[in-house]
Amino acid sequence: MAMWSPWRGCYKYSEGCKYCYIHKGDAKRGVNTSTIVKTDNFNAPVAKSKKGEYKIKSGQTVYLCFSTDFLIEEADEWREECWKMIKERFDLKFIFLTKRIERFLQCIPNDWNDGYDNVIVGCTVENQDRADYRLPMLAAFPIKHRNVICQPLIEEINIVKYLDNVEVVIVGGESDRNARPLNYNWVLSIREQCRTKGVGFEFRQCGTRFIKDGKEYLLNVRDLCSQARKANIDC
Repeated sequence: MAMWSPWRGCYKYSEGCKYCYIHKGDAKRGVNTSTIVKTDNFNAPVAKSKKGEYKIKSGQTVYLCFSTDFLIEEADEWREECWKMIKERFDLKFIFLTKRIERFLQCIPNDWNDGYDNVIVGCTVENQDRADYRLPMLAAFPIKHRNVICQPLIEEINIVKYLDNVEVVIVGGESDRNARPLNYNWVLSIREQCRTKGVGFEFRQCGTRFIKDGKEYLLNVRDLCSQARKANIDC
C-alpha cells in the first residue's frame, strides 16, 4: 500500500464534510485547508532511487488524494500530468475517492476511452439525497472499476438500484465528539442490498456514536475500526 497526495487542501462540499478530520487537524496546526497547493511528492509514482528503480514498487495499491479530492476544480491544471504518471505506472493500482463525480467527464484524459485498467473510482455518499444525485452518474460514466463509499453514513439509505457493476461498497460512521449517530441497522441494510446484487461489502468503521439493538454507545476514535472488524460482516 502507498499513499500519493499530489496536492493538499480541500473545502467542505456536502453534509458528509461537516466534521472532516482533515479540517480539524489543519485548524490545530494553523493551516488553511481551503488553500489547494501542490505537494513536494507530486511526482511520487515515477520517482526513482539512485539505482534507477521506482521507489513505489510494482504491484502495490496507491491511495490517491485521500486527504483531498482528485477532481477538485483548483487542481485542474495539474491533473493531466497525474494521468500521465498513472498511465506510465500500469503496474500499480490507483484508487481515488470523490464527492465531485459530476466533474468526472471534464477531468479524464483524452485516451481514457472506457477507463484505465489500473484505476478504481470510489464515489462517496452520505445520505439518500447524495446517493440519488451521485450514483446515477457513477453508473453512467465510462469507468472500469467502481466502488461506493458510504462514509460517513449519516442516515439510512437504499442504493440497491445503483449497484450494477459496482465492485465493493464500504460503510463507516463519523469520528468526532459531535458525530451524528450510525445505526447498525443501516449498515446491515446496505450489506443485504449488496448481497442481493452480488457486490462486495466492507464495514470499515463504527461511528463515535453507535446505535445497536436500540442502545447508543460512545466509542473512542481509536476503537472504531477494530469494533467494526469484530462484527465480522464483510462479504
